[in-house]
Amino acid sequence: MLNVTVDDIQRDPLKYLNQVEAGETLVIFRSNKPIAELKPVANSKQLRPFGLCAGEFTVPDDFDAPLPEDLLNAFEGK
Repeated sequence: MLNVTVDDIQRDPLKYLNQVEAGETLVIFRSNKPIAELKPVANSKQLRPFGLCAGEFTVPDDFDAPLPEDLLNAFEGK
């Protein structure tokens, strides 16, 4: 963890952003008081690979066929 002042950041913001990007956490001080903490964003979500479950489910040919009348009536509360 690196302690920096507001003035330090204003002089060279890119330097400190590069440090944060590299994994460093900054505590920003104004008048010897900590006012903020700047840290890298944690990427906790990993994307699932495309096609992970390919072949595990087959869509039936009649998946979009009309529902039976009694089932439609049940959905409509009849």
